[in-house]
Amino acid sequence: MVFLKLFFDFKVEGRENLPKKGGFILACNHLSYLDPVALGSGCKRSVHFMARDTLFNNRFLGFWMKSVGVIPVKRGRADFAALKKSLRLARGGEGLAIFPEGARRPIDKAFINPEPGAGFLADKANVPVIPAYVSGTYEALPKGVNRKINFGRKILVRFGQEIHIERGKPYQEISNMIMASIKQLSVN
Repeated sequence: MVFLKLFFDFKVEGRENLPKKGGFILACNHLSYLDPVALGSGCKRSVHFMARDTLFNNRFLGFWMKSVGVIPVKRGRADFAALKKSLRLARGGEGLAIFPEGARRPIDKAFINPEPGAGFLADKANVPVIPAYVSGTYEALPKGVNRKINFGRKILVRFGQEIHIERGKPYQEISNMIMASIKQLSVN
């Protein structure tokens, strides 16, 4: 949080919507590598993130991600080990942060279709799901080869009210409902 407050115009809204105790899932849009930093800094409790396993190939980044409890996920297929670990953490009272879109989306596109894995986790974890919306992170650190950090940009994290998941629905339908709640936060 200190890094974001020092170098950016960092604001958080809706922090009161986060559960004070017990497991929960934070579901957020994804634009930039800064999203996990902003989301984690905005949350008053620690959260475990899921990240593609290839990010762990970088020695420094991999060491750091392991030390803060990031869960590696194999992309392109269902990674049951990562799903089991995520469910165990959420059911055990921990916070779990996910990006239903599955990857950073291009800034010129509206929200992209979420992956069904978000719906699977929400259904099986049986914990509160809190939608979150992050803006300004793409402008602060764009996607691409020539990216550079643009200090001083406004970054906003907005937490919404708990989503009531109707268990047993198709996972894609649950994911779509979660994504719709995230989109709704973008217009407030």
